[in-house]
Amino acid sequence: MSENSSKSAPLPVIIAILALSTLFFFAVRYFYGPRETGTFVGDGIHTAQQRKANLAELHAKEKAAATTYGWVNQKDKVVRLPIDRAMELTLQKYAARN
Repeated sequence: MSENSSKSAPLPVIIAILALSTLFFFAVRYFYGPRETGTFVGDGIHTAQQRKANLAELHAKEKAAATTYGWVNQKDKVVRLPIDRAMELTLQKYAARN
């Protein structure tokens, strides 16, 4: 009789392990998985066209900052240079060292 019981004991154990694993998977997915929260309206953007327009405006500002002169801090006399001019000055500086 002990031979019969040892053969049938692993099946409930396997089922219990599978059930607990499944329960753990769904608990992790519930607490840590991505959630659909709907449209974020905090910044007033609701459409793809508005997001594209905002992105184009941001790119235009970044390009202007990278290609024009301007004050970073006028009090401390810190200036923003175009990237090309900054590279030229850096090359001149390191060429003068050698």
